Amino acid sequence: MTQENNFPKLHNAAWPGVVGKGVPGAEPCLDLDTMLDLTAAADVDGVRFDGFDLFLYSPHFNIDGTDDDIKILAEKAGNRGLTIGSVVAPIWGNTGGGSAFGETSEREKFLSQVKKGCHVAEFLRKTGIRPYGGVRLDSSGGVEDWCKNPVENQKTLAETLKQACHIAENYGETLVAEGEICWGGMHSWKNMLHLLEMTDRPDTLGFQADMSHTLLYLMGYNAPEDRLLPENFDWNDTDAFDAAYKTMTDALRPWTKDFHVAQNDGTVHGSGAHDKTGRHCLAKDPNGKLDIAKYAGFWLRDEQGNLTKKIPHLCWDGCMFSNETMKNPQTWNDILAAMIAVRKAHGWTA
Repeated sequence: MTQENNFPKLHNAAWPGVVGKGVPGAEPCLDLDTMLDLTAAADVDGVRFDGFDLFLYSPHFNIDGTDDDIKILAEKAGNRGLTIGSVVAPIWGNTGGGSAFGETSEREKFLSQVKKGCHVAEFLRKTGIRPYGGVRLDSSGGVEDWCKNPVENQKTLAETLKQACHIAENYGETLVAEGEICWGGMHSWKNMLHLLEMTDRPDTLGFQADMSHTLLYLMGYNAPEDRLLPENFDWNDTDAFDAAYKTMTDALRPWTKDFHVAQNDGTVHGSGAHDKTGRHCLAKDPNGKLDIAKYAGFWLRDEQGNLTKKIPHLCWDGCMFSNETMKNPQTWNDILAAMIAVRKAHGWTA
């Protein structure tokens, strides 16, 4: 296959091998080597993944490890011809962090994990294995807790993120906040936009748009007052869907620094210790609501339809796929083909 564009680079996510896995009632984790081997083996007419994004948490990585451990991680990528992009800081309570709008001790744990994540990210960048990408976080607090005092909790959350920005700047890193319906203060498109504006650090803190999660923004899960699609929406009404999608993307695109290609069937899903959030579907899922290449363009092009060229790499998020699905090589070939289609439609050559 002749590649018309070489940007954005195409990445797989390693964290589906960890998130929602390895806890009672859930499947076991898939180790990092397995996830990277599956990524490196994917091939669509000679086109392969350029790299992967990573959750900085055991068993994939020990956030409290040494710099030698980071070197080993870089070698694992390099030996497979892969780069590393965005990294996920382990900011949740069950991974050593705490709520960004919680008590002082919770916020301190949150910021400590952000600092560790930024150190790893900077180290990887300086080795040359990580040419782009941010440090991913969210509020690490539930919607129910946030709703107990929305005004004060949002102020606290913004102040915590300002401190996180200061940490990131000391490491020469940027932060990307992933909007999901399960994270308080980020659980609707309006709350997410309000938070980004309150934090007001556009050079350091941006939005990480995931096509699966943002679909649920339109539907008003956990924030019905902010829904853009009516109840019992007719999914065949593409004009109404496009108008709603444009409203959301026009608001959040200027803040978007990181982008996840994904599919969703319009339902929520959770597994293990992970709260219910957008259901990530297979690229060819017949129940998927998104024309992936078309709606990726709403994020990758501006209001006039011009390429923004702000997103240097795309990442496929297959969070909570079953282990059987992930071990099937065809899964990743289909995903890679979908991402190639996005790059063909909205990419560029550099």
